[in-house]
Amino acid sequence: MAAVLLVRGLARGWAARGALSQGQRYTAAAGGRDGEVDKARRAAAEEAGGQPTIFSKIIDRSVPATILYEDDKCLVFRDVAPQAPIHFLVIPRRPIPRISCVGAQDTELLGHLLVVAARTAQAEGLADGYRLVINDGKDGAQSVYHLHLHVLGGRQMGWPPG
Repeated sequence: MAAVLLVRGLARGWAARGALSQGQRYTAAAGGRDGEVDKARRAAAEEAGGQPTIFSKIIDRSVPATILYEDDKCLVFRDVAPQAPIHFLVIPRRPIPRISCVGAQDTELLGHLLVVAARTAQAEGLADGYRLVINDGKDGAQSVYHLHLHVLGGRQMGWPPG
């Protein structure tokens, strides 16, 4: 069943690739390096409030997004403010605020997120490579407190990244 959903989800992703309309984007302030740091500071201050995140709203479909893949454990969708020609996010359906909050019980889920990221990257044509990024906390510039993997590709990445 999961394999069928993967194929179906990836096929939809190919059809939608590169064609984001205003109605399909989730709202977020565009911000370069400093804008992301400011968003991370605000998000850290708001995290204690317990409000649903933008990602929870994407999961429950109250906020639209261009979904590339989904199964019973995760969701993959395009980033609204891409930092590379191809930039998508992989999120667990179960909200985990930060990677530093995971425990041994999350081992299988974390592996699943990585496998889905790799398969989606392949389907998106990233055969020459890509970058996986997980931001953690205010100092890591995490702007949404729902664990998410950024997958960035379609161009040469620079080093060092920070």
